Amino acid sequence: MINSSAMILVGLTGGIATGKSTVAKMFQRCGAVVIGADALAREVVEPGKPAWREIVKTFGKTVLNPNRTLNRHALGAIVFGNRVKLRQLERIIHPLVARQQAKLTRRAARKDPNAVVIYDVPLLFEAGVDKRVDKIIVVTADRETQIARLKKRNGLTRGEAIHRIRAQMPLARKKRLADYELDGASPLIKLVRDVDQIFARVKLLA
Repeated sequence: MINSSAMILVGLTGGIATGKSTVAKMFQRCGAVVIGADALAREVVEPGKPAWREIVKTFGKTVLNPNRTLNRHALGAIVFGNRVKLRQLERIIHPLVARQQAKLTRRAARKDPNAVVIYDVPLLFEAGVDKRVDKIIVVTADRETQIARLKKRNGLTRGEAIHRIRAQMPLARKKRLADYELDGASPLIKLVRDVDQIFARVKLLA
């Protein structure tokens, strides 16, 4: 737990293509301060920054685009399916992302001591972030919905989509560890209502 005031820090996680980004936007409309781990991860690996230099040193210049930015597809091809290399990448990025998240959370608390801060982090449990938040929300979806979204959104084959899904912690386990669950495959009107209800509950804790 990171807060030192009445502010509440809520971890938002789920599986790949379950609808976390959509849910995060809904919480933002409710009045929550949303911090996205993916956005922070992109910031810390900008060309020339310490994490960028360490990634190039570890994985080679083949992971770079012509403009020196990271080629995420090339990097993903190296680390997905290779647990050792994936852990190497996580050890480079996660501490810096955690530092940025803590900074932004403190800023939100100073601005509003009763703020509800939603930290959208796909690898919440894997990165140990669950130990630093007050409550946890998991966004789920059935396997076929995940596959269909990955095929449409990322242009993956069915086999590639399944491989990406299996590379993450099983949703069933995340559900057992979470305080609240949202079905990201449910009709939009129901999802909005469910988000409103959970926001009202956590707001009472802030």
